[in-house]
Amino acid sequence: MIDREKPIGVFDSGVGGVSVLRELVRIAPFENIIYYGDSANAPYGDKSTDEVRELAFAAFNKLISMGAKAIVVACNTATGASVRLLREQYPDIPIVGIEPAIKPAVIYGETVLGKSDGSSKVLVMATPVTISQSKFAHLTEEYEKRAKIIPLPCPHLAELIEAGDPNSIEVENYLKELLAPYKDVDSVVLGCTHYPFSASLIGELLPGVKIFDGGLGTAKEALRRIEAAGLKNENKTEGSISFISSKNEESTELYKKFFYM
Repeated sequence: MIDREKPIGVFDSGVGGVSVLRELVRIAPFENIIYYGDSANAPYGDKSTDEVRELAFAAFNKLISMGAKAIVVACNTATGASVRLLREQYPDIPIVGIEPAIKPAVIYGETVLGKSDGSSKVLVMATPVTISQSKFAHLTEEYEKRAKIIPLPCPHLAELIEAGDPNSIEVENYLKELLAPYKDVDSVVLGCTHYPFSASLIGELLPGVKIFDGGLGTAKEALRRIEAAGLKNENKTEGSISFISSKNEESTELYKKFFYM
């Protein structure tokens, strides 16, 4: 197998990264992909940065050992904890992370809503660890003069979604209470790859609010980097998708369920 036919490795703490995987498959249907969910150690969002970094490196090395030609860190928490260090240690491997889609939300407020005075309200839903990381602080500082950025920690939301039904009554009740004080925001940024699976429910609870997530942008950046490295698969047959889990076969079936949801 030549390098271009080797798979792209995508990993997350569990099912969340499947939201990124779906976008990647949509724009790069000829690529072979391995999706690795670290469900045995989920959720990452409640762990320390050092713990997340150690788990991210383990997932990265597993995918490389399986022949991955590029890695997509489809987890906001793991991206903040590990991507810079991974790129430093593996400069020859295309590595793409994900970050909250604050920029397009700010631009939406300025251009579509006409709030160029910085009055647009952007609610950023993310795990407590993501919000506590310096990468998140730098990102919000970059746009704080152009919009009111409101970080909203969402402890345990990823776990509730990981249980298998992103629109369950448990998820709905959690979100009702969490989002009740934020009915006046202009946009919501989903800063965890689990959250897009509950986007329709969030939209119902915050009617008229524009919702953003970083999945498509991450997929496009991954494809750009793969092409720049000369690793794009030129075959015209549909690529393969493999699902593996650090936990059990039940988890891999859950990933498939969410992929086709």
